[in-house]
Amino acid sequence: MQGEKMSERTIVHMDLDTFFVSVERLVNPMLAGKPVIIGGMSDRGVVAGCSYEARRFGVHSAMPMRMAKQLCSQAVYIRGDMELYSRYSRLVTEVIAEGAPVYEKTSIDEHYLDLTGMDRFFGCYKWTHELRERIIRHTGLPISFGLSGNKTVSKIATGQAKPNGELQIAATEVNHFLDPLSIRKIPMVGEAGYRLLRSMGVATIGTLRHVPPVMIEQVMGKNGLVIWRKANGIDPTPVQPYTEQKSISSEHTYDQDTTDMVLLRQTLSAMVEKLAFEMRSKEKLTGCVTVKIRYANFDTHSQQKHISYTAFDHILLDTVFGLFATLYNRRMLIRLIGVRFSSLVGGSQQLNMFEDTPEMAGLYQTMDRIRRRFGRDAVRRAGGIEKSTAGKVGASGLIEPKTESIFYLNNPSS
Repeated sequence: MQGEKMSERTIVHMDLDTFFVSVERLVNPMLAGKPVIIGGMSDRGVVAGCSYEARRFGVHSAMPMRMAKQLCSQAVYIRGDMELYSRYSRLVTEVIAEGAPVYEKTSIDEHYLDLTGMDRFFGCYKWTHELRERIIRHTGLPISFGLSGNKTVSKIATGQAKPNGELQIAATEVNHFLDPLSIRKIPMVGEAGYRLLRSMGVATIGTLRHVPPVMIEQVMGKNGLVIWRKANGIDPTPVQPYTEQKSISSEHTYDQDTTDMVLLRQTLSAMVEKLAFEMRSKEKLTGCVTVKIRYANFDTHSQQKHISYTAFDHILLDTVFGLFATLYNRRMLIRLIGVRFSSLVGGSQQLNMFEDTPEMAGLYQTMDRIRRRFGRDAVRRAGGIEKSTAGKVGASGLIEPKTESIFYLNNPSS
């Protein structure tokens, strides 16, 4: 039965190898073969990415930079350029989009492809091999893939294929492939889940597969049952079609048409704050910002800008205010204003990787915890609610693209 389910779909997982480092090596070939560590440059920063040469010293992503320097003092340390990485990420997506019938971009360096029905298993492998070669030729970046009947097995296969490799797991080989691997290889098994399973004597996927599912559910809840299914090679999660239009947006129509720049700034600030919180809650980043205005005569105009992937209010606000300043050039009354964030990808991990000081990331995490507990409006950016602190209007009559870092706690007793 399981083999029949597996054979119904053909899913590919593609993952760029040491993506940030690989991009830096394209820019500077002298980095080839050297241990390279990318991230915030202060001791309080964290590692965003590192080369395989650095990993041999025990360095890994999300490690404090101070510890990385102790483990591998001879490495080349780079601050990182998210704009550059975002540009190469889009190049890879463009190559995939040209040929793949259905694909899902799940992060800046990962894609899933659904090739079901394209050909028999071997044909799909050959097609994916040729796609991988096109990506390498077009971008110069190393990339690995795993191919199987579902997302979980394909993602694990990609990890085993690295660096710069390919691995196909047929339906009849799934258990044989998964059983000897560590439970750490299963997506969704974090540090807490790993410790819990190890306390039960479970170290490998094969051992977990033979534990009664009712026991796993009792210990770990519904997520435990999902993890048990993954250990058995069962994952019905579909590949969600990805398009550049995948977005979240907010619009506001004024009761009275206006040219009040302070009011417009308040509206923009509130919309950005709301949308950015929603993205962070869903562990999403945006790579494209669009601002829309509708004049009193119903003429509608919009302008967009591709940016480095982010979900930070202060970065998005600068972009939104800048777009609005460029867009609003007719000095007419405005009826409607809107903001859209598109080109969404998964990747909350990247939010604080290039911050020299982690205080900003910590501030957002604290505010988001308060909002989740007491409501979205429990903490508000001052520019979105206080006219007196909303910023000033420039001499030209347009909003100056400068964000405020003042926040109000709407319910101090909380």
